[in-house]
Amino acid sequence: MRKVMDVQMKIGQVDISRIKIDLRCRDEIPQALLGLKHIYCTDELRVKVFNILKEAIVKNADPNNGRPGMDLWRILVLGVIRLSCNWNYDKLQEIANNHKTLRLMLGHSPLLEADYYYALQTIKDNVSLFTVELFDRINQVVVDAGHVLVKKKEDILRGRCDSFVVETDVHYPTDINLLLDAISKAISLVVQLFDQYGQFGWRQSGLHLRQIKKFYRRAQKSGHSTSKDKAKRQNQEKKRIKAYRTYIERVNSSLDKVAESVESLRSKGVWEVELAQVERFIAHAERQIDQINRRVSDKETISHKEKVFSVFQEHTEWISKGKAGVPVELGLRVCVMEDQYQFILHHQVMEKQTDDQVAVVMVQQTQKRFSDFRVCSFDKGFHSPSNQVQLRELLDLSVLPKKGRLSEKDKEREYSPEFVRAGRKHSAVESAINGLEVCGLDRCPDHGIDGFKRYVALAVLSRNIQRLGSIIRKREIRSQMLRARRKKAA
Repeated sequence: MRKVMDVQMKIGQVDISRIKIDLRCRDEIPQALLGLKHIYCTDELRVKVFNILKEAIVKNADPNNGRPGMDLWRILVLGVIRLSCNWNYDKLQEIANNHKTLRLMLGHSPLLEADYYYALQTIKDNVSLFTVELFDRINQVVVDAGHVLVKKKEDILRGRCDSFVVETDVHYPTDINLLLDAISKAISLVVQLFDQYGQFGWRQSGLHLRQIKKFYRRAQKSGHSTSKDKAKRQNQEKKRIKAYRTYIERVNSSLDKVAESVESLRSKGVWEVELAQVERFIAHAERQIDQINRRVSDKETISHKEKVFSVFQEHTEWISKGKAGVPVELGLRVCVMEDQYQFILHHQVMEKQTDDQVAVVMVQQTQKRFSDFRVCSFDKGFHSPSNQVQLRELLDLSVLPKKGRLSEKDKEREYSPEFVRAGRKHSAVESAINGLEVCGLDRCPDHGIDGFKRYVALAVLSRNIQRLGSIIRKREIRSQMLRARRKKAA
């Protein structure tokens, strides 16, 4: 049984509309709380957001039966605060249990000190319940609310589109350390299943792992020789190949034992879902062994398409954008569309896509959500001949610089006053990207591609709510100053 929010107030509980938030504080927490308070206290917004949250109840569980779960409003507040401040779950738990204003926003009474204690696993399980679609729909409601405050009715929306890399939580990949990851995880999973089902045979699993790591260190330290003596280089190469082969032989020995254990567990009736996890890491290990043999023994160059850059986060891509001081980034590209009021209108996680492949889609999806979106600027990375044609049909003004040498017609278009004016404002999108990175989109700690997309969607929503709170904060400060002047004049 789960509710959007418990309407029955407790003794000493303060209504959210009466919560006092310090406007002088420039920290992220007051801004996020101001945005959430505005959503709750504006009847139309509250109804829209609560209706979206109610749909999550219908999809996940019967709202009238079962144990009481965490209110969906509390889940939304905790998720927004986590990403607004770029906290991990441990920090979020500490603040949720001890921050006075946040607990008032969550609906707890200050008179009841033991009103509710948030356990770490409870927060993790509940914050991950929401879907990307739900965050996207709430985000549109938040952006519309922000436009009501700052946008004139006759104004059209002008967008700035750019992409950046959100790193996954992985270490730098080499073929031998990926092999170590795969075999270590396969062994640990088998040991857990043996313990769970009362089987014997892995009493010395720790010894297996220590021996594998020992041979891994030897292979890791056996680098290429830089000596000018050819004989020394050849001798070092032989030692290197021998270290790699010894490492692979030791891994193969453990891999055979893991495979036998899987068949033994299967004969005992262990669920295929549990065994599939072990077999997935066995497949990773076999692939890495094959690539190591081809690279070291056969001197073959492994193609980029065959490589995997993490056995845990398989969606990780090797991205080289040519930035100074950042030769390589490990993660996924995320494309964002920002308007002139600094709200993120739309975003897209790019899986094995480049900028020129998402330009048209980004504009089309943004126009579905905001019908008055008529102008958009890009950088040269989004250019392609087909994009030029399609974007001109979709937009009143498409600011898409062409790569290479310009024809007379292209010069006339790109040197026009409106094109130059919009192009000069395009660099402001870097501020939005920096703001998103501050909100946690520098590195994603969540696991799997679904967790990655959910994390990005929540970061975009949190950033827009924080932006909404920033606008409200400035208005409130201005109103207080005007009231003070009037009072002083009187």
